[in-house]
Amino acid sequence: MGDFYQNGIITTLHNLSQRPLSDMEKELKTFSKTRPMGLILPSLFSELEGDALVNIVKELSTVDYLDEIVIGLDRASEAEYKHALEFFKPLNQNFKVLWNDGPRLRKIDAQLKSEGLAPMEAGKGRNVWYCMGYTLASGKAESIALHDCDILTYDKSLLARLLYPVANPNFNYEFCKGYYSRVANSKIHGRVSRLLVTPLIRALMRTIGHSPYLDFIDSFRYPLAGEFSFRADVMTDIRIPSDWGLEIGVLSEMNRNYANNRLCQADIADTYDHKHQELSPEDAEKGLSKMSIDISKALFRKLATNGVIFSTETFRSIKATYFRIALDFVETYHNDARMNGLQFDIHSEEKAVELFARNILHAGKSFLENPMEKPFVPSWSRVRSAFPDVLSSIHQAVDDDMKEFGR
Repeated sequence: MGDFYQNGIITTLHNLSQRPLSDMEKELKTFSKTRPMGLILPSLFSELEGDALVNIVKELSTVDYLDEIVIGLDRASEAEYKHALEFFKPLNQNFKVLWNDGPRLRKIDAQLKSEGLAPMEAGKGRNVWYCMGYTLASGKAESIALHDCDILTYDKSLLARLLYPVANPNFNYEFCKGYYSRVANSKIHGRVSRLLVTPLIRALMRTIGHSPYLDFIDSFRYPLAGEFSFRADVMTDIRIPSDWGLEIGVLSEMNRNYANNRLCQADIADTYDHKHQELSPEDAEKGLSKMSIDISKALFRKLATNGVIFSTETFRSIKATYFRIALDFVETYHNDARMNGLQFDIHSEEKAVELFARNILHAGKSFLENPMEKPFVPSWSRVRSAFPDVLSSIHQAVDDDMKEFGR
């Protein structure tokens, strides 16, 4: 049952009536005449071999209001890139596949790196950044959605609900963040959001005091959701992290660039399940361990730009406060799970909390030791000022790759 409450400072668009998808798609088709729509899909080649993306392509092939789909393909050889072009052929829309590891795009990347204007590391953030660059170069979409390629429960209603707030010309939203329940297979998922982000936000509120930024992040029901939509002008000035801090980084940029009444969040799915990351307590460069460090650093960096002064003692207080709050959340989620007849492993939940607490200190130490670290990829506005032809070069490279190897 949907609720209608507006908690926090960001507008929440609920799913109150289970409106027929056909009605919403009919409206979106009308909107597309004046506000063309696109979709960005950041993908690893390995996701082409799973069950999720096959179904996503099948669902998208019946969508008639999209003008363009831009697919960023990571970790693919030449043979795998050719396979990807065939894989996505069932799409009935105009689609482009960025071969991020191909020689043409690598050459452009090297040119940008020579001026310190390229992403510092591979990952989803880098993939998304180049897809945004191509979308800007193409100029075919005014309203753009982005979602992951590992959604096991995907159906096209997710896309419709995600795009609607920024596609409707009667709304003034520049950005929409998707949210959904993370309950699947009789379990509550979303550990990083439940057991790291929310408790850490509350701990920061206690230790450093009131912050409009923390109020802003705390207003989002699922801040780590990989699904969001935006107007095309957002892509020009946004600076995004290239690591696991992408989702928090995007929200931080929206907070910096736009008034709260231009932002919203929308309920986009009744159920949502995707590929689950391992906790990886033995390796801080993998899985949820790396994710927790990158996300913590993203929050610390943003607060520092707002004038917050951190020290080793501050991070120790944050860690201790976080630990107590997070353990209380474990009890809260346990009781919620029991009442709903769901499975809940208190031991594994508390192990995650212990790891996240250690990694908050790890992130704090890294933050203090690397004050000049460049966490964000430069905005496309800055890149274009240094390389005026960069977007047309990306557009040409993608087209040349597709002509040479498939279409």
